[in-house]
Amino acid sequence: MNAIISASELADDLTGDNPPSVLDVRWQLSVAKAAGEPSFDGRAEYAAGHIPGAVFVDLDRELAATPGTGGRHPLPDLTEFGAAMRGAGVSSGTPVVVYDGGQGWAAARAWWMLRWTGHPDVRVLDGGLPSWPDGLSTDTPEPAEGDFRPRPDAVGLLDPDGAAALARSGVLLDARAGERYRGEVEPIDRVGGHIPGAVSAPTTENVAADGRFLPAEELAARFKALGVSDDSTVGVYCGSGVSGAHEVLALAVAGVPAALYVGSWSEWSSDPSRPVAVGPDPQ
Repeated sequence: MNAIISASELADDLTGDNPPSVLDVRWQLSVAKAAGEPSFDGRAEYAAGHIPGAVFVDLDRELAATPGTGGRHPLPDLTEFGAAMRGAGVSSGTPVVVYDGGQGWAAARAWWMLRWTGHPDVRVLDGGLPSWPDGLSTDTPEPAEGDFRPRPDAVGLLDPDGAAALARSGVLLDARAGERYRGEVEPIDRVGGHIPGAVSAPTTENVAADGRFLPAEELAARFKALGVSDDSTVGVYCGSGVSGAHEVLALAVAGVPAALYVGSWSEWSSDPSRPVAVGPDPQ
C-alpha cells in the first residue's frame, strides 16, 4: 500500500466508488506555541478554505495528550482518539487521506496514528494543500459516524529504554535539524544534543523544494548512506513525535519499516539522569 497520494489521484478517488475520508490536519510548530502563547490557528485556516468534504482534526487535542512527562506531544488516550476519528467519519473499510498546510509533519502524525492503531489504508497528500489544484470549500461537512476502533501495534512504538537500546543494536535516526542534534542550539527543550548512538537525519532532507517527497529510490539511497540496510531494525525520534512521524513516512515510501519514539527529545531530555551526546558524531 502506497503511503502517499498525489492531488490528481485524490481528485480521481473522490469521484470513485469508494471515496476516501479526507482529514485536514493543519498545524504549525513554533516556539510561541511551545511556550503556551497564541500562534497558528489551524481551525481558522480550515474555516477559510479546505478540500471539499475534508474534516478538521486538531493535532494538539486529538492526536496527542496534554504535554507532561511523556513529552510535548505524548500519545492521546486511545479511547478518545478512536471517538475523534469515528466522529470525523473514519471507518476501517474506507480509505483515509490526510493533508496539512504543506510541511507534511502534521499529516504524517495523523497517518502514523491511524496506521499504528490498525487502519489498513491511510495515505498522505504529497505536498499538502498547496498541491491541490481545484477549488476550496468553506462548508463544514457532517460525516456519518465511522466505525474505526484503534488496535495499537506495540512493535511500531518505542519508549525511552527501547530507543536507547535501538541506538546500540540497530539504527536510530534523529529527524531534527542538525544544529539541534549537535547541541549547538535548543529553542524548546531543556538541553540540546542527542540520544547517544543516534544518527542525524533531518527530515527536511526527505523532500524537494515544493514539499513533495523525493522519489522512493532517492530516499532509499539516502537512508542506506545513513546506515540503514535490508536487515536493519530502524527507529526514529525528533523533538516531540511530529516531524519524526514524517521521517517514518519517508522510510515507508522507501520501503523501510520503522518504529517511532513518540516522546522523542522532549521526553528524553526532561530526565537529567538520561545521557546526552553532543557534536556531529552519534556517540
